[in-house]
Amino acid sequence: MTPDPYLGPDEVARTLRRLGHEIVENNRGTQGLVIVGLLSRGYPLARRLAEAIREFEGVAVPVGALDIGLYRDDVTRRSAPPPIRPSEIPVSIDGATVVLVDDVLFTGRSIRAALDALLDFGRPARVRLAVLIDRGHRELPIRPDFVGKNIPTALVQKVRVHLREVDGEDAVYVFGEEAARA
Repeated sequence: MTPDPYLGPDEVARTLRRLGHEIVENNRGTQGLVIVGLLSRGYPLARRLAEAIREFEGVAVPVGALDIGLYRDDVTRRSAPPPIRPSEIPVSIDGATVVLVDDVLFTGRSIRAALDALLDFGRPARVRLAVLIDRGHRELPIRPDFVGKNIPTALVQKVRVHLREVDGEDAVYVFGEEAARA
């Protein structure tokens, strides 16, 4: 049984618009800004952030996709190798402000892998992190710069982000014990 969404489509859209404004404000404009989404759900979020920025700033911010599969620290522990998907960053990131985008921040291990993967593409002036959901429980000293929604969770719970580009709907679900809104 699927629970009611923690966030529905209107809340997801509103949250992404707010994150877009925060990113532009923090960067003092769009100059030198590159948005890079982690595959698979970070990339559509990155594209939506760039679209929101284009709508209110009138500037097209470059968007890239980053595959972290081979950079994960658990790659040798998996029973099957991760699928290899092409990373694509359409502009040089040397000297740029890169905003890494992911759907859910949990332990921080995916972001550590993303930093390693990103540096294969160049040397940005700064890297910022934007996440739709921060659920806590960090294992590494990684903190997002831009957070759509903090959802305190128990370790036994799961947070699933559904996006219309991948799942046919925009919603955030919390599964597991005590999944009621905090």
